[in-house]
Amino acid sequence: MRYAVNENCIGCGLCVATCPGVFAMTDANVAEAIDGDVPEADVAAAQMALEGCPVAAIEEA
Repeated sequence: MRYAVNENCIGCGLCVATCPGVFAMTDANVAEAIDGDVPEADVAAAQMALEGCPVAAIEEA
């Protein structure tokens, strides 16, 4: 499974706090997802981040 952060991101940091193994903040203060498949250990947390994003900026890619 892969994730992507779209242009809706407001930089709240919820995804980074929920799943730092997959999401990080950029220099532009918005989130980005790792390039590649989510490690098995992070799958549940990444899904929680997707479901918890207040602006639906996280998508399955």
